[in-house]
Amino acid sequence: MKHSIVIFFFVVLPFAFADLRVGFYSSSCPKAEDIVRQVVQRNFNRDKTITGGLLRMHFHDCFVRGCDASILIDSTKNNQSEKDSGANGTIRGFEIIDEAKKSLEKACPQTVSCADIITLATRDSVDMAGGPKYTVPTGRRDGLVSNPSDANILPGPGSTVSQAQQVFTEKGMTLNEMVTLLGAHTVGFAHCSFFRSRLNDPKMDLSLRAKLAQACKPINKDPTVFLDQNTSLLFDNQFYNQILLNRGVLFIDQQLALDASSKGLVSSFAGNDANFRSRFVDAIVKMGSIGVLVGNAGEIRTNCRVFNPRS
Repeated sequence: MKHSIVIFFFVVLPFAFADLRVGFYSSSCPKAEDIVRQVVQRNFNRDKTITGGLLRMHFHDCFVRGCDASILIDSTKNNQSEKDSGANGTIRGFEIIDEAKKSLEKACPQTVSCADIITLATRDSVDMAGGPKYTVPTGRRDGLVSNPSDANILPGPGSTVSQAQQVFTEKGMTLNEMVTLLGAHTVGFAHCSFFRSRLNDPKMDLSLRAKLAQACKPINKDPTVFLDQNTSLLFDNQFYNQILLNRGVLFIDQQLALDASSKGLVSSFAGNDANFRSRFVDAIVKMGSIGVLVGNAGEIRTNCRVFNPRS
């Protein structure tokens, strides 16, 4: 019955801005955001690709059951979790969330949710990659359900614009916000298996096709390539310029610049980095409020990988 109540809450109230607030932990754990940032900074210094990883984790978490950290749960012998769905097989960055949670449990036991850690860590990594600085409301609680089948809703790299838009619309997001959020691919990379079928696409820039074909030769190892071949580790608007030049690696990325419904937005962002940054902040903050659990709903996990023991 308790799980049914959570699902009902999600359907009726997909956004809960009023229940989230900036500085939620200012009294209960004043150093919470600083602790998360320090952990992210240490990891970013070692591997600057974590920004793309955390952005993808945040997106995949919010678009399944809502931003409730259900993506962090490990499978057990008796229960397969969302983490082990096909769509989440290449999600990375879990160890960063674990590290932040461990530090937070020492400073403020059972206070800061794993869902908020994902949100804060993503925000901080975007800033470190040269993206916009922004505040995010906190106060999310962690979910009590994690099923692999729930992740089937996620749009894949081979989705059309209309297919992806349908998923975004169901989550209360607009086409403009979808095009904006996909701009996060400016710091992402993808395994060759996600786009190998496009290596014979005559519409793709010839030099990029040759480069990708060479990079993807070791089929048994499934190598990775950057989605933005220009400023791969910098959070900027160059992703949009790349796809306007037919240099989109993923099918969905290239379709953004070709589909009549989205190509105008792509051109607009390609020519105005400041506008992209501003719209991105609005879009990701809104995304971070999808289906949140607040108040007494859910729980505050002590270990982000497992549900708290039931009494």
